[in-house]
Amino acid sequence: MSKLEKAKGFKHSKPGLWLSIGTSAFGAISIAKDVKKARGENDTLKLINALVGAAALVTGTALLVRELRRLGDDDVLLG
Repeated sequence: MSKLEKAKGFKHSKPGLWLSIGTSAFGAISIAKDVKKARGENDTLKLINALVGAAALVTGTALLVRELRRLGDDDVLLG
């Protein structure tokens, strides 16, 4: 198995999914800062951009959680 194949396998493993969810948490911090800054500047366009980014982050995290649950369903020991 090549390094590239191992890396692709890690992305769809439980540790890889947890790492992705953790990375999303750091993205949420950045989006919160963007929202605060946009409100402070009364910049509607920047606020909309931050809110769209937040929606994308929530959707991406939900997809990761769904995939994590599916991996758990495949585990015979988890029932």
